[in-house]
Amino acid sequence: MSLDIILVFAILLAIIILFVTEIIRVDVVALLVLILLPMFGLIEKEQVFSGFASNAAISIIAVMILGYGVEQSGVMNRLIKFIFHVAGKSDRRLFGVISLMIGAVSAFMQNIGVIALFLPALIKITKRKGISPSSFFMPMGFAVILGGTISMIGSSPLILLNDLMEHGGLQKFTLFSVAPIGLVLLFAGTAFFLLLGKYVLPSRPLEDPVVKRQQELISSWDLPKTLFELTILDNSPLIGKTRETIKLKEQYGLYLIALGEKDQILYAPWRQASFSAGQKLGIFGSKENVERLASDYHLQISKYVTTFDVLEKDAIAGFAEVIVRPHSSIIGKTLREVSLRKTFGIEPLVLLSSGIEARSRFSDTALKSGDIIIVYGHWKYIKNLSIDKNFIVVTPIGSAETSSSKEITASICFLSSIVMAISGVYLPIALFTGALGMILFGVVRIDDAYKAIDWQVVFLLAGLIPLGLAMKQTGTAELIAYNMMHFLEGKHIIVILLAIASLTTLFTLFLSNVAATILLVPLVIDIGKIIDVDPRYLALLVAISASNSFLLPTHQVNALLIVPGKYRNLDYLKAGGIMTIIFLCITVSIIYFCYL
Repeated sequence: MSLDIILVFAILLAIIILFVTEIIRVDVVALLVLILLPMFGLIEKEQVFSGFASNAAISIIAVMILGYGVEQSGVMNRLIKFIFHVAGKSDRRLFGVISLMIGAVSAFMQNIGVIALFLPALIKITKRKGISPSSFFMPMGFAVILGGTISMIGSSPLILLNDLMEHGGLQKFTLFSVAPIGLVLLFAGTAFFLLLGKYVLPSRPLEDPVVKRQQELISSWDLPKTLFELTILDNSPLIGKTRETIKLKEQYGLYLIALGEKDQILYAPWRQASFSAGQKLGIFGSKENVERLASDYHLQISKYVTTFDVLEKDAIAGFAEVIVRPHSSIIGKTLREVSLRKTFGIEPLVLLSSGIEARSRFSDTALKSGDIIIVYGHWKYIKNLSIDKNFIVVTPIGSAETSSSKEITASICFLSSIVMAISGVYLPIALFTGALGMILFGVVRIDDAYKAIDWQVVFLLAGLIPLGLAMKQTGTAELIAYNMMHFLEGKHIIVILLAIASLTTLFTLFLSNVAATILLVPLVIDIGKIIDVDPRYLALLVAISASNSFLLPTHQVNALLIVPGKYRNLDYLKAGGIMTIIFLCITVSIIYFCYL
């Protein structure tokens, strides 16, 4: 055994220990590997950052942009309505319906494309149903991977298998040759989580960065914590008056943030907006002051809700911290002259200027560079404010309603990328074509596209890919494979099948699933000929087992779910360990009893 192989084994052992103990974050571990490999001469310097240009990393980046565009366009709302219609009110039925739906789609689409399509919907579903994302996302990711084993075009290893079979002089498999195994795997995986999910999955709340920052703003600036809805009665003396004449801030300490009439809502109504009977007022403030206003103007308090409750329910409006940009054209002007309400449709609540905090009577204060304004409004209006060259919005902006034209455009861009991928276009090019289309046609702003990329996931994948190169180039993978096969000489066919499936599973965790398939398929074909077992099904076992990637978040789908699901490596070891065993037992049993 050469020194290079010993070093690769040492790095593998270190990775496993660090992944299990989680002493260091997974993406940092991947970067550590990236540095150690060239330092020990295990890969060439030109290969060190090859992972960042890999199929996996580039596809992940494109998928994140596509997913963001699909979410922002509102397309997912239609899919969610359909899912809720089919599943009804039962959470268990909802879980089963989505798992099987995702698995069925994954049979005909690349795994990464499926998760790009469904992840925005899954995030919205968990928020609306109050389901812990960590107890929901991992099973859905596993369903994507399992569904890819239903057809010969559902995963890269199965697509590649027929080419390898042809080169080996063997008959190709038909489109659904693998379906019996894939369907059993999908149903078994769904049943496993339905029955035992609450015992093997974590239950952690999703820390939505928008909601978290909103809570911080409310606490640090002591912003109103209750939103009241009041109705103007027919005999109200408020009728015909304007918001400026009743001086809500000065006399009542209240903020009028919305004015509703019939089905329309006007956010941050202008100071000259007049009131009429039947209108509904959205007001921030204390209960005592609201009751005093209602008594003075004969208003009916329809309902009230805490600001935190509104934020947790996928609110379309919120608070924002806005800074006056240096050298902007509004310096020296007052808020009345800038007309935040009339121009941008947002309500100014607090002004911090020269260290002095004002909550009322600041409309005529001249603005200075660096002044901070706390505002409230619809997310789409706050997003418009962030584009204005005079302001800097430092608060994460939530999802805003979009027009149907963007839904159509986003759908065309997304489906075009999927069709291109299915038709044989190089996957990263296909996905990036759709992502670029969303940018060019205004579904996603280029700045937002950069923000949509989760670099933790990208660095995790890009950092570990060179390890696969080192395993191949140093002969480590080949050494493991041939020693394993030498050990299996004369063993029962069940033992051989289990060994092949287990070895493929191991390689898939650290090599790419494609690399594992390319390495092992020719080897098992030779073994099948030697032991007089149909080599086609040994090769099929390798291609299927290359999808048995549940133990660690190294598969693209699992990696993409780490952040939104708040998963740790131990979560994958716990749930994924059992899923790995189920996968091995099912594939080996069906191959042995049905095909050999």
